[in-house]
Amino acid sequence: MKLYYADHFVLPLPPGHRFPMEKYSRLRARLVASGVFGDGDLREPAAATDAELARAHDPAYVARVAQGELAADEIRRIGFPWSEAMVERSRRSAGATLAACRSALDEGCGINLAGGTHHAHRDFGSGFCVFNDAAVAALAMRAEGRVQRVAVVDCDVHQGDGTAAILAGVPEVFTCSLHGAKNFPFRKARSDLDVELPDDTGDEPYLAALDNALERVFSEFRPQLLIYLAGADPYAGDRLGRLALSKQGLAERDRRVLARCHASGLPIAIAMAGGYASEIDDTVDIHYRTVLTAAGLFHRPAGVR
Repeated sequence: MKLYYADHFVLPLPPGHRFPMEKYSRLRARLVASGVFGDGDLREPAAATDAELARAHDPAYVARVAQGELAADEIRRIGFPWSEAMVERSRRSAGATLAACRSALDEGCGINLAGGTHHAHRDFGSGFCVFNDAAVAALAMRAEGRVQRVAVVDCDVHQGDGTAAILAGVPEVFTCSLHGAKNFPFRKARSDLDVELPDDTGDEPYLAALDNALERVFSEFRPQLLIYLAGADPYAGDRLGRLALSKQGLAERDRRVLARCHASGLPIAIAMAGGYASEIDDTVDIHYRTVLTAAGLFHRPAGVR
């Protein structure tokens, strides 16, 4: 099981910016210190190419991002100031999910230690998302002839509106989003399956809704690859969440998704998606548990066959 990171391509953000960029480097450091993974298990991904991005995005949009030609209102909608580092990191993040999917198809599971940029639409970015890594990867796996049917199961607290919009005309990719009904984005797109949850849902109702959603994904669509957005932001201590899940509830969420894939022999690629806890270490801890849960099912240490 390979872990793909791009946290050393750090966006220069102004002081007080609310995006917790540091969570990525802290997550990688904690995983290295865990002793579970060897040096060969952590990989720097290649940057997504223009051709790979253009399957999901308008080529003119990709070019304007790369050349720094976004209008001021487009930059505000993304929420990051433009820089060459922003472009590089966005390409690498999409490249990490591409690599995680290829790894999953070879080894059962692959993980992007960032990604989950599900608010990026075909011709604009939004909500800290420049390129939509899940859509880019799903379309690439089909174009490369690796699989025909891909499911995207999005458990970030916010709806994957960009993913839904980009993939709306692709019946071979099933989009499923479990999210807060009253949370961002306030104008929702239409996924193949939207599960809208009230504020303060809590663990048990959330897990019941997840079980129902997974049953539909597996029994009705029968994917050959699943891309899982394991957002940390349904957590009760998240500044942007409001679904009030505990860390234990989130760990059980991950276990149910991963165990279902493992039992079915279904390859799974994981992206971390959002997390904005008041204490950044809480977000890191949730992401860390996601990775270790996957490792418990899919990871073979070096030398073990």
